[in-house]
Amino acid sequence: MCKFTKPIIPADATADERRSLMFDAMYSADLSEETEKKSNLTYLSWSQAWKLMKQFYPSATYKIFTNPNTGLPVFESELGLMVHTAVEADGITYEDWLPVMDYANRAMKSIPYSVQVFDKQSRQYVEKRIEAATTFDVNSSIQRSMVRAIARHGLGLYIYNGFDHINEDGEPQSLPTSNSNGSYQQKNSGNYQRQQYNRPAQAQPQAQPSTDTAALMARINSTTDVASLVSLYLDNTSVIESNPELKTLLSTRKKALQSL
Repeated sequence: MCKFTKPIIPADATADERRSLMFDAMYSADLSEETEKKSNLTYLSWSQAWKLMKQFYPSATYKIFTNPNTGLPVFESELGLMVHTAVEADGITYEDWLPVMDYANRAMKSIPYSVQVFDKQSRQYVEKRIEAATTFDVNSSIQRSMVRAIARHGLGLYIYNGFDHINEDGEPQSLPTSNSNGSYQQKNSGNYQRQQYNRPAQAQPQAQPSTDTAALMARINSTTDVASLVSLYLDNTSVIESNPELKTLLSTRKKALQSL
């Protein structure tokens, strides 16, 4: 059971004071028995998140936005597909936009496309095909987006802490499995998942794909989506973390992409 105590709201409390007390109670709620861990991942399923939200706010409601042009719960641009949700409680509505992503956090589109990614084994950039999104991918993103909207009210918000400059949407899935025709099929439970981006200790430091600061800055500025920015960060972690200028640029670029 979720461990929390509903606050005592003074009779003369203002609306903001009441909401502040409720936010603090939701943020401090112990979700250790509601979340699960698998392979260093911690996740809270959408069904658990909504159940707990209704325990705090029985009148809470959620909304899944649909594209007025298509009637479908997904929005498309040249950058990729996005879903849009909102959760309302106590007169406050928090909306959330989330990209539809594949198993490697790469933005998906309605058609297949290719990107250049760094291959750690060959130590060079190779072309990777991003498959077209399916209705399953869209539905999974909708549920994750709703969990994020709930978290903005305070419930489970701490789960997202610590990754602001990387990717607060981080949700690694099971490694892809190859089918008979050589394409990949992803496994996705539809839960919010948080990755512990821990790299194994090495006897000798691994070489980074690029130590040219100017070139790395140019690559950061040329990224077109958050997922690609995360991939770039993971490929050049030690270089970026040791260079405040690169780290600031990465954070600034992430915010700019999220505002598109």
